[in-house]
Amino acid sequence: MKKLDLMISNAFIQSNTSEYYEKICPLTQEVQVLVPLSTKEEISSAIEKSHHAYLSWKDTPIMTRTRLMLKYQALIKENIDELAEILSIEQGKTLDDAKGDIVRGYEVVEFACSAPTLMMGETIENVSTKMNTYSYRQALGVCAGVTPFNFPAMIPLWMFPLAIVCGNAFILKPSEMVPNTAMKLAELFIQAGAPKDLLQIIHGQKEQVDVLLDHDLVQAYSFVGSPAVGSYIYSRATANLKRAQAFVGAKNHLVVMPDANKQNVINALIGASMGAAGQRCMGISVVLFVGQAKAWISELVEALSKVKPGAWNDKSASYGPVMTKMALNRIEGFIQEGVDAGASLLLDGRGAKVKGYDKGNWIGPTVFSEVTSDMSIYKEEIFGPVLSIMQPKNLNEALDIINNNKFGNGTSIFTSSGASSTKFRREVKVGQVGINVPIPVPLPFFSFTGWRGSFYGDLHAYGKQAITFYTETKTVTEKWFEEEEHEEVAFNFKEDHSK
Repeated sequence: MKKLDLMISNAFIQSNTSEYYEKICPLTQEVQVLVPLSTKEEISSAIEKSHHAYLSWKDTPIMTRTRLMLKYQALIKENIDELAEILSIEQGKTLDDAKGDIVRGYEVVEFACSAPTLMMGETIENVSTKMNTYSYRQALGVCAGVTPFNFPAMIPLWMFPLAIVCGNAFILKPSEMVPNTAMKLAELFIQAGAPKDLLQIIHGQKEQVDVLLDHDLVQAYSFVGSPAVGSYIYSRATANLKRAQAFVGAKNHLVVMPDANKQNVINALIGASMGAAGQRCMGISVVLFVGQAKAWISELVEALSKVKPGAWNDKSASYGPVMTKMALNRIEGFIQEGVDAGASLLLDGRGAKVKGYDKGNWIGPTVFSEVTSDMSIYKEEIFGPVLSIMQPKNLNEALDIINNNKFGNGTSIFTSSGASSTKFRREVKVGQVGINVPIPVPLPFFSFTGWRGSFYGDLHAYGKQAITFYTETKTVTEKWFEEEEHEEVAFNFKEDHSK
């Protein structure tokens, strides 16, 4: 059985460990590769080498650092087909979904090419008598990132390109369940001309992460994953007086108003709730049909019943398997809990089969109605293709449901009313808001802004809220102008816009 390498000092080397994690294929349950659980000595050596590289890299001209990213993003694009196949085989995503994962990643690398502007400081003359003040943005040192299984390309690319272009070195610990994509990304980074030791990849689990968290030379940490692990990493890092950010759980709600476009809602929900087998922190897991919009539930269920899972290279498949057998059992357990709690199971995905892959971790689209906020299927992040339907009487009731949830990652509203969309945007206590957009993930030049139990570590004293909206002719913007209570504001907006 193949043993995976570490990537230390721009070389792919075998670990000295005697302990390995068996990385299992989600389609067949076969062992694909043995992932080394790096030794403490290997991790410490990688950190020390990275620190030495940082000392010279931070003084490297910003344009030199930027040119590395320009070469890197070009190489990712040139190798996207190979990357997507590696990602699909180890993670189970369909090929199109895998390419989307990579595209959202290299968009961040493209953004990193803006470093000369992003790294500018501030200055003011005469802050006091005959005194000027300047501020500079400077590199921290060695940074570390721990990434999850669900986006093997995008999330590592959220981290190390930005850290490195700013003058830092980086230690990446990818999920042991999807290590091969990260290794290919590292190979391309070396090919782009990355200096020795700027990026190191070590493998492992909790024990290896603890070495990173406790090492004196690591200055900052970034994490994406489950709430339990995220809170642990954030707590331990900050206890060591280090900077840390952790993107964790989500329970994302989509509000459907009666004046929304029905077909747009149904089309949006198919992908937003079932895409990637529901294994994404920005997927929609709760839909709130307000008032008479509940009449569309049967059509939604009918549409979802036609969605089928399948192998990564099956062009007719809507999504792949869930990552592990344990995850499958957990999802099926939640479904049974929903039934036992009294929710109405409109579509049951348990027992799904895919021809030729009888041992795959398959689960079909699952839909509950009559869901209440005290049920486990509502309170917990299921991380599978399970959609819960609730039926608030009005927008105020929908807002109460969302704002009382412990998570605050993303949410959306579908409506043709400017008044409804504005009220929702102003009153919802969630960091990323979509208006007629099902999954409001902003592009890299905006902040990723989860609130409440979805994010730990914002250094700012305010909460950023990213709003993404889509309008058709005669929808939100124009109708908002026509409503009498907004007449004065609408006039001023038109006047300003015309200028």
